[in-house]
Amino acid sequence: MQLIKKYSVLVGIVISLLLMAVAISVYPGGTMFDEYSVGFNWSKNFMSNLFGTRALNGAPNSSQIWAWAAMIVLPCSYALFFVNMAKKLPDKNAANILKYAGIANVPFTFLTVTHWHDLMLIISTSLFWTCLVIITVFILKTKLHLFKTLCIITLLPFYYGIYLWGISDWNLLPIMQKVNFASSTLLILGLEYFTCKEDFAHIKPRVSKKMLAQ
Repeated sequence: MQLIKKYSVLVGIVISLLLMAVAISVYPGGTMFDEYSVGFNWSKNFMSNLFGTRALNGAPNSSQIWAWAAMIVLPCSYALFFVNMAKKLPDKNAANILKYAGIANVPFTFLTVTHWHDLMLIISTSLFWTCLVIITVFILKTKLHLFKTLCIITLLPFYYGIYLWGISDWNLLPIMQKVNFASSTLLILGLEYFTCKEDFAHIKPRVSKKMLAQ
C-alpha cells in the first residue's frame, strides 16, 4: 500500500501518456493547415484536435475516447503532486494555495475536452502555472541548484508560448505546446521524487503584519 502511494504520481502520468499515445496513433488526420493530411502531425496538430467527435479531415474521430480518458487521469496525477508538494512547504498560506489550486485544476483541465475548451484552457493553465510559479519561488530559496535551473527552464517556454498566442503565431504554437507539456511533466516528476520536506525546512514562513502587531 505504501509503495502504491509513493509511486501513484508516476503511475498516473505513465497511464495518461499511454492513453494519449493510443489516441495519437489512431487519430484519422487533418490539421488547421491541411485538412487532407493523414494521422497526427506533431508540429501541426494541437492536442485538442484529439478531443472532437470528428477529426479535422471530417472523419469520425476514433482518438476521442482515449484522449478523454487521458485527460481524466493526467490532472488527477498533477493534483496529487501539488498536494504532496504542499506538505513540503513551510509556509501554510502558500501550501494551501498550492493544494487547493491543484485540486481545482482537475475539473477545469478535463473540461478542456468540451466545447468550452478555450475558456477552460485559460482557467486550467492559470491554475497550473500559478502552482509551478509558487514552487519555483520556494525552490529558489533552497540549495537545490539543479531544480532552480530546471524551474527557470520550464517557465521560459511557457511565457514564450503566451507571447506566441498573443501574436497569433499558429506555426510554432503546436510545437511549444508539446515542449511545455514535456518540460513541466519532467519537472513535476523530479520534484515529486527528488525533493523532501527537509529541503525547505530552513525557509521561514511569512508572518502577517497583524500577528506582528499582537
